[in-house]
Amino acid sequence: MAARIEDYALIGDCQTAGLVAKDGSLDWLCFPRFDSPACFAALLGTPEHGRWRIAPEGEVRRVSRRYRDGTLILETEFETDDGAVTVIDFMPIRTAAPDVVRIVEGKRGKVPMRMELVIRFDYGSIVPWVRHTPKGIRATAGPDTVYCRSDVEMRGEDLHTVADFTVAEGERKEFVLTWTRTHEDEPPEKKAEDSLRETEATWREWSDRCTYDGQWREAVLRSLITLKALTYAPTGGICAAATTSLPERLGGVRNWDYRYCWLRDATYTLYSLISGGYIDEARDWREWLINAVAGSPSELQIMYGLAGERRLTELELEWLPGYENSAPVRIGNAAYRQHQLDVYGEVMDALHLARRTGLEPSENAWRIQRGIMQFLETDWRKPDEGIWEVRGPKRDFTHSKVMAWVGFDRAVKAVEDFGLSGDLEKWRRLRSEIHDEVCREGFDPKLNSFVQHYGSQGPDASLLMLPLVGFIEATDPRMIGTVDYICKRLMRDDFLDRYPTHPHVDGLPPGEGAFLLCTFWLADNLALQDRHDEACEVFERLLSLRNDVGLLSEEYDPETGRLVGNFPQAFSHIGLINTARNLSRKGGPAEDRRNQ
Repeated sequence: MAARIEDYALIGDCQTAGLVAKDGSLDWLCFPRFDSPACFAALLGTPEHGRWRIAPEGEVRRVSRRYRDGTLILETEFETDDGAVTVIDFMPIRTAAPDVVRIVEGKRGKVPMRMELVIRFDYGSIVPWVRHTPKGIRATAGPDTVYCRSDVEMRGEDLHTVADFTVAEGERKEFVLTWTRTHEDEPPEKKAEDSLRETEATWREWSDRCTYDGQWREAVLRSLITLKALTYAPTGGICAAATTSLPERLGGVRNWDYRYCWLRDATYTLYSLISGGYIDEARDWREWLINAVAGSPSELQIMYGLAGERRLTELELEWLPGYENSAPVRIGNAAYRQHQLDVYGEVMDALHLARRTGLEPSENAWRIQRGIMQFLETDWRKPDEGIWEVRGPKRDFTHSKVMAWVGFDRAVKAVEDFGLSGDLEKWRRLRSEIHDEVCREGFDPKLNSFVQHYGSQGPDASLLMLPLVGFIEATDPRMIGTVDYICKRLMRDDFLDRYPTHPHVDGLPPGEGAFLLCTFWLADNLALQDRHDEACEVFERLLSLRNDVGLLSEEYDPETGRLVGNFPQAFSHIGLINTARNLSRKGGPAEDRRNQ
């Protein structure tokens, strides 16, 4: 059985990533990109579907781990009756072929160790041809080749590669796993110690640029490092998560591929990067966004591939049983075909934020924005699938209409504040028309709350965004009522669900974890209502869900006390960064966004 989701730590090189469990097993690894099929997939299947474990051979008395300060270099220390040993795991920032480096360092005594490497390509379905080389092994299957090089002698055993060795105090044993295309020459070997020094220096130089100095600096910096690790450096795109098909409910079917870039993340991501002092990354993300959405606004997608790919065909991998038997395992995401009105508002808001914060002008940005506005002039009236990508019927979701309002509001301000050309009077009129309609059709006076969609009485945590985007003041009685209604209907053990899951709402069996970003939004609302102490209590409860190395998944299951959903989740860490800023000082993202 796979480790608990919260028992994993992330390593990466800003182009791909892996997950290492507390027991020293690397169970998830994609080469050469986040979404590549050339990967280990033990996390979704069994050890036979690929893993790389290095751990003491005997009984382990204690395990502790940490990241080196300001880096993505993981250190896991094992204590046994024979002594203590540390496994150092990292991926060097890539200049050529991607590497995973594992250094075993003796701390005390003399510890017998075992290395077991199970290489499987195409999500655990292909057993490669493995041969010995002068420095280790070479594993090949079709276009993919992996080298594992070490001074430790390796041998084949039942289609696995294994090694038994001993590490004494002060000794270090090195293993380097390198992917390359089969038709290319073997990549040059690099000393693991040199890679370690360079990688540590690179991460620490990056971390030193962090400008946040508030109460929660450690948590904010770890979240910023996680966002950086989820960045696809060649394009600036940021993955929603490093994984696919980690379930929103253990044993359930809500298992989706999150190794793509969602437009909805755009404004949240820009705020978190800019407020953290990372202008270069914000600029790269802005440019990825512009390039991805270029073309006809009617063909704008809610999500794209790492380089802006548009066809994200969804498939089910029947040979994998799924994490804790949560099937099906999916690659690709059929939601890319959905019509979600809110993403148009998010694109307009993100590009407006970039303009306000002084990123140099982009000659393509306003052209794209004008095309979006021309499309929204009629499309805002149509029902859609909404922010939660329901696979049920289209509806007039209140949040979607509000985000259409955001689109017109930011277009108006682009003309008023920056002198850009546009149909100002029409946009002002439509902005007012949408606002009036939402307050009339999306608000239930009997409940004193905004509702999920027109004509419903259902709550929806996305309504917490209304004051955060400037649609309504957080202190408006209607918004105070909405916060109370959402907490009354959606709160489970101090954490919020997104909405009441039910087949007639989203076309899927009910049940999922509490969505962490929604609870961050709750803290933001409480802060804007001058309920600072309550907001801090909510935030501290969220921080307590982080695992031992500071990572969050998408959701939390209060019944089992488990993190669930894809991991680590960019949205959760973005929420942490922005809420920390909101609670640290005036003028944080929530206050800034509503007043822009």
